[in-house]
Amino acid sequence: KEEFIAITAVSDRNSLLASIGHLHSIGANPAFSFYVSQDDKISSKHALFLQQGGLGLGERDYYFNTDPETKIIRAEYVKHVQAMFQLLGEPVLSASSAANVVAKIETELAKNSRKMEALRDPIKNYNKMSVAKLNTLTAAINWDKTFTEFGISKADSVIVGQPEFFTGLNSMLNTFSIADWKTYLKWNLINSYASYLSDDFQNQNFKFYSTTLSGIKKQKPRWKRVVQQTDNSLGDLIGQVYVDEYLPKGSKEKLLEIGNNIRSVYADHIKKLDWMSAITKQKALQKLDKIVMKVGYPDKWKDLSAIAIDKKSYCKNVIEVNKFFYKYMTNKFGQPVDRNEWSMQPQTYNAYYNPSNNEIVVPACNIIVPGFEGKMPDDAILYGIIGGSTFGHEITHGFDDQGSQYDQNGNLNNWWTSDDLKKFKQKTGLIVSQFNKFKVGSKNVNGSNTQGENIADLGGVVMGFEAFKKTAQYKNKVIISKLSPEQRYFLSYGYAWMVNNTKEALSQQVMTDVHAPAQYRINGPLANNEDFFKAFNIKEGSPMRQSKKDMVVIW
Repeated sequence: KEEFIAITAVSDRNSLLASIGHLHSIGANPAFSFYVSQDDKISSKHALFLQQGGLGLGERDYYFNTDPETKIIRAEYVKHVQAMFQLLGEPVLSASSAANVVAKIETELAKNSRKMEALRDPIKNYNKMSVAKLNTLTAAINWDKTFTEFGISKADSVIVGQPEFFTGLNSMLNTFSIADWKTYLKWNLINSYASYLSDDFQNQNFKFYSTTLSGIKKQKPRWKRVVQQTDNSLGDLIGQVYVDEYLPKGSKEKLLEIGNNIRSVYADHIKKLDWMSAITKQKALQKLDKIVMKVGYPDKWKDLSAIAIDKKSYCKNVIEVNKFFYKYMTNKFGQPVDRNEWSMQPQTYNAYYNPSNNEIVVPACNIIVPGFEGKMPDDAILYGIIGGSTFGHEITHGFDDQGSQYDQNGNLNNWWTSDDLKKFKQKTGLIVSQFNKFKVGSKNVNGSNTQGENIADLGGVVMGFEAFKKTAQYKNKVIISKLSPEQRYFLSYGYAWMVNNTKEALSQQVMTDVHAPAQYRINGPLANNEDFFKAFNIKEGSPMRQSKKDMVVIW
């Protein structure tokens, strides 16, 4: 309630910007994206970042695409915003007017935003400037004062991802009234916290974001949603219990063994590349050698004791968590980068490559395979799931269309010869073309937007198999369930991407996700893999085999 009262009290541009700053500090992110992170060109230092944002539909194309499905989603979104304002107590006409204001502001923000594929280029989205220059660029915003409201003092420079977005925002502050902006802020707040309020708000939020957008018909029980939120909020505390009570013995050591084996075969492959010059190979090998592998769980856990939690209000507890992590982030400004920090918990089934640290992080739970709980799977399964789709995949991110632009020290710095870079882009262009042809319903996969993940999948499955070939299980040709080691490896790789998606979720994924649908994450890279063809005797002309002229091998 007090948050809405504060928005209602906004009376001019200064108090509007102060309100935007406050909302960012509690986990709502109106108007744009703001954060503190490593400077892409000076990875040892933290910098301020400003990026496009503020869209309730997430992706700009939802506001402009003219296909029937997207038109329906836009119309349903406006109805949803109206319904939420009615739940706040607004009369029907007033709520309808508010929804139209929100739609107009977000459409204008979207108009100033870059398409997802244009966000892939780290060079074009790195525009470092002085705060004084930013003030000149956006005269309606006093950034010195605004950054203070955001909890940042004495900022002299900022990295602006998309300058044209902020010049557009500057104009919007003049063309939209304070009353309109207050309506937008109220929507942003209620949209950010709907999942933590009463059933009416939760159900309406689920109806649009889960049912309309993703095709999910039934909401999980409240207790499951709260458990998930607890994991999201207090993951390091839960992680300690998870490691102590649920992790098979030897998990960390096995993960590191697989990771180092993948690194070793990767080096062999780079040395044998026929399209890359010796000087670029040397740089690639130096980068590969310096990749830091964080596996299992961190040596030091985050101290979350300062988070104020009580039994009075679920929503207020979430606000307190968001405040804590916002301050945790802003406190990094001006401080040296802690390269030992993890951004993922051991119980999170995922992994990541951080180009600024030149590191891969593979949480412990990746070693737990359904059907093998409490015990270690055999090598064909481990190398298919963890070797190919995890370690091989994440290492390849260091050499995909984005990661390849960062050097061994994590700095955005070209290390390629012009000729090698041209050859690399020709190869990645072929991957883009292959994936552009894949269809999901009436839509095509966006090969440009998904190319980083597709390159990582393509390299990952190759490296996983090469590392698996060095195991005793492969060398001894152990047959299990009438399947050869090679067949079990590739089946395990496919097993890693098994998912049951609705058609709505797949359509949403094509619009908003940098990952191709799971079907194509399997069939796409394997159709370029000679070892896969041999394992299952796949003949030329099969849909599961690219023709020789169209096959792509990068790493």
